Amino acid sequence: MPENLYTAIATATGNGRADGRATTDDALLDVELSIPREMGGPGGATNPEQLFAAGWAACFHSALKSVAAAQKVRFTDSAVVAEVGIGSIGDGRFGLSAALHAEFGGIDQATADQLVEAAHAVCPYSNATRGNIEVTIDATVA
Repeated sequence: MPENLYTAIATATGNGRADGRATTDDALLDVELSIPREMGGPGGATNPEQLFAAGWAACFHSALKSVAAAQKVRFTDSAVVAEVGIGSIGDGRFGLSAALHAEFGGIDQATADQLVEAAHAVCPYSNATRGNIEVTIDATVA
């Protein structure tokens, strides 16, 4: 395991994902949690999958910017959309799946595809999930 440069600390209270709350030790994150309507819950609050998707999208976007800078590739605009799904894998167990969609302006498709592959190789979220969940990645050039 690498030596940590930073450790995030979060606490979940209440009923966890069902009418719970998640907070960080620095109080910068303080959110109510709810089971989404699609899973039979009331909705109306965030859920762990949304938080994971937001973190992965931000991390992957940083990885894209980093590999592009290292390769001296410039583009005009970019965004990463992360989709994190949850579903039954049988025997009362649940698993995750993910899709990462990178969007670029000002570069060609081959360069965008190469940057996405390179970012997927270095992103900590991608490395943590590699081989553990189904992940698809793609790039779109506008």
